[in-house]
Amino acid sequence: MSHKRIPKRKAAMAAGGVVALGAAAILLPNANASQDGGSSDAAVAPRTLKAADASDLASQLAGMLGDAFAGSYYDTGEQQLVVNVVPGDNNQVIVEAKKAGAEVREVDNSMGELRGGASTLKSEATIPGTSWAIDPRTNKILVTADSTVTGEKWDRLESTVQGLGSGMATLEKSAGTFRTFVSGGDAIFGGGARCSLGFNVTAGDGSPAFLTAGHCGVAAEQWSDAQDGAPIGTVDQAVFPGEGDFALVKYDDPATEAPSEVNLGDQTLAIGQAAEATVGQQVFRMGSTTGLADGQVLGLDATVNYPEGTVTGLIQTDVCAEPGDSGGSLFTQDGQAIGLTSGGSGDCTAGGETFFQPVTTALEAVGATLGGDAAGGAGDQAGGGEAGGEEAGGGDAVGGEEAGGEQAGGDAGAGDAGAGDAGAGDAGAGEAGAGDAGDGTGSGVGGSDDGTGAHDGSTG
Repeated sequence: MSHKRIPKRKAAMAAGGVVALGAAAILLPNANASQDGGSSDAAVAPRTLKAADASDLASQLAGMLGDAFAGSYYDTGEQQLVVNVVPGDNNQVIVEAKKAGAEVREVDNSMGELRGGASTLKSEATIPGTSWAIDPRTNKILVTADSTVTGEKWDRLESTVQGLGSGMATLEKSAGTFRTFVSGGDAIFGGGARCSLGFNVTAGDGSPAFLTAGHCGVAAEQWSDAQDGAPIGTVDQAVFPGEGDFALVKYDDPATEAPSEVNLGDQTLAIGQAAEATVGQQVFRMGSTTGLADGQVLGLDATVNYPEGTVTGLIQTDVCAEPGDSGGSLFTQDGQAIGLTSGGSGDCTAGGETFFQPVTTALEAVGATLGGDAAGGAGDQAGGGEAGGEEAGGGDAVGGEEAGGEQAGGDAGAGDAGAGDAGAGDAGAGEAGAGDAGDGTGSGVGGSDDGTGAHDGSTG
């Protein structure tokens, strides 16, 4: 049997590089003890942390604080983890949180109260065009309504929010319309639809596969890497709507080698692990329509009421996306896989909200692991261990110098141009045509949406 290998520009479909996380345990009992061995409780200063380390610390503190924990977020300016606590009788847990290196903030609303409010919204205001997520920065539920929520629907939503009580939720209006970002065009194709491939994975039975959006997986059973091309993969599992928006597509040729990599134009970066999102952290998205875009995580465990139905458990961001970007990868500057593009409102001209399926949840649900070999095995998937392989330098991986020029819009993005070559490179699934691709002057993948890497059409 011949051994088939996808060319690098077609196999490099996802995001990020491998990065060692350093100490195995961030939360140490005496992490900030004074040098002379005396108590330093009153003078402990918050630690400076990378976003990935802040996420690990937040998970540990959530377990330690118990009912006192009321959410957390990453302050990118100060590079610190801010942990919300509800004042109570046990001040020792707050002392320990400070000693672990977090900035501790006392708030009014407990997580139980906030989750109760979200349950009320679900039972009384599940209206197409609405979403809600807990925002730890405001210690409230952020409720958003798109432009279709008017008249009686708006009155019902507003009344429900007001009924939660003062200080429990905020209601915002979005100029766009919540929708899934599937479209006809180029990238990965199935049944007349166009989506983007998120991350290559190894299925539970050891076969090569990839993750994409669930609404893409239910739209077509077979997918190709070229318009009107022969199928390369068949949907094995798909969830949409419901508890997520993800699909596992197995490559039809079991000999296919498809490591989890991203094509950055002049380099490819390996994916070593998946990680949980942290509110406030900077994230990057790759999609077949708009290439690279970046922004911040706004909320977790978001509920979105699409026209097709309700989806829960999503990540809310201010990253832009457009039709055809569905399924595309969300990742961090240091190369951790975070999410799969689901949907939202707006576009990459006006901006808007975009929601993502957490990769960790999708991997667990379908029984897959990242990568084409054992290097990204289950032990590292949760983002807690050290990942093997070379470390992708933060400045060179993502977020280095900005690439100039306008973003390759419309149906551009089929070309092989990564960062720097911005839409003018070798055509992957056709010319990187429509739209001003820009001249791309940056190195790496600049943290801008200016013509950075119009993404190989075969990779999404």
